[in-house]
Amino acid sequence: MSKVKMPAKPNYVSTTNACKLCTPLGASMAFRGVEGAIPFLHGSQGCATYMRRYIISHFREPVDIASSALGEKNAIYGGGPNLKKGCLNVMKKYEPKLIGVATTCLTETIGDDVPMIMKEFHAEFGDLELPEIVQVSTPSYSGTHTDGWHGAVRSLVEQLCVSKVEDTGKINILPNMVSCEDIRHLQDICRDFGIGATILPDISETLDGPALEDYVKIPSGGTPIEEIKEMSGARGTIEFGRCLPKKTGGTSLESSFGVTNHRIGLPMGLRESDRLYDTLVELSGTDIPRRYELERGRLVDAYVDGHKYVFGKRAVVYGEEDLVVGLCAFLSEIGIDVVLAGTGSRNKGLEDAIAAVTDGVARMAPQVREGVDFHDIAEEAETLAPDLLVGHSKGYRYAKAWGVPLVRVGFPIHDRFGGQRMLHLGYKGALNLFDQIVNVVIEKKQADSLVGYGYI
Repeated sequence: MSKVKMPAKPNYVSTTNACKLCTPLGASMAFRGVEGAIPFLHGSQGCATYMRRYIISHFREPVDIASSALGEKNAIYGGGPNLKKGCLNVMKKYEPKLIGVATTCLTETIGDDVPMIMKEFHAEFGDLELPEIVQVSTPSYSGTHTDGWHGAVRSLVEQLCVSKVEDTGKINILPNMVSCEDIRHLQDICRDFGIGATILPDISETLDGPALEDYVKIPSGGTPIEEIKEMSGARGTIEFGRCLPKKTGGTSLESSFGVTNHRIGLPMGLRESDRLYDTLVELSGTDIPRRYELERGRLVDAYVDGHKYVFGKRAVVYGEEDLVVGLCAFLSEIGIDVVLAGTGSRNKGLEDAIAAVTDGVARMAPQVREGVDFHDIAEEAETLAPDLLVGHSKGYRYAKAWGVPLVRVGFPIHDRFGGQRMLHLGYKGALNLFDQIVNVVIEKKQADSLVGYGYI
């Protein structure tokens, strides 16, 4: 596999259009996947407003995120009183089972000690029926929205699952930042394997619920808190991601309670999905159900049928680091050369992870950029002559400027409908993505033809 020479690093540090989102945004989405939970941002009101709008635009669901609404005075004297008052207001208005408190740049900069404030809160208001309160440190200047997601999941595990319980016969799945439809598919897979699963977080209903006659303050669904507390009794944990932090919810369960952590990549494409099903066979003690053997066979058949349309095409891939790795694994299988892979995160081992999942399949190694700005991607990608972009909606302006298709995956998808219902995982998800990419390539060829044709 040939190696593409990396260009010289630009001699500037300013950000024009970051290929990432705020850390507490990811934490808010993760907390939203817990039953009866309200995300709470300890910071200015603007943070919560921005993140609510961003999440709503993708999921098309009402999303409430509480805030301690700090002002100039609090920036000097501290935000402790606002945080306590905010929690009391949330308890009164929403009656939540859990409040997920995430810090912001402001409160991290002024040095608010949130664990101490919460300890004082429990001492002062212990006579009330308090909900569970989980806090996580999420300053945006030291991470991305995926760091916020993983940090919230780890905090939920470590602050709620505090003792060893008897064997539950279940497995734990920490699915990474995937779609609501992906979570539903994982639930179906576990059901077909005949094994119970605690999926944390479970946004399948809380961020993609049914139409209701009356507004509900907290949507139904989410991972039950009692199940989180019993994760220490699971047969094992399956944790998706090749670029995860060293310490995660899965590693915490393993080190504290001996729950074996099976860390695999996002199951995208054939080979990475094989790893998921092999792990489920090992944990469940049952053979792979016939349904998924057929799905695998249909995927291989589609690869053969559609290979001639996409082989040799050049793609620029960007987004969350583990999604980028999964996409590179999938695209290499169908013969598409990834010429550039970019993510907003830093020091996550992206290049090594891509090399591992494409070994023996990819014809070339892509340029890999971490901590990247879309401005950087644009400068490099235009010289690489891509045939398509694969990523979220923030890349549309560049796809339009270059006259190439954008295959929308991941988060956020603001300029199309149904992003929360896109299936990426497993053989079925790979088949959906393959159909989408093949049809995008065919549509581009038809649109560029002066003659036009209805058969290809």
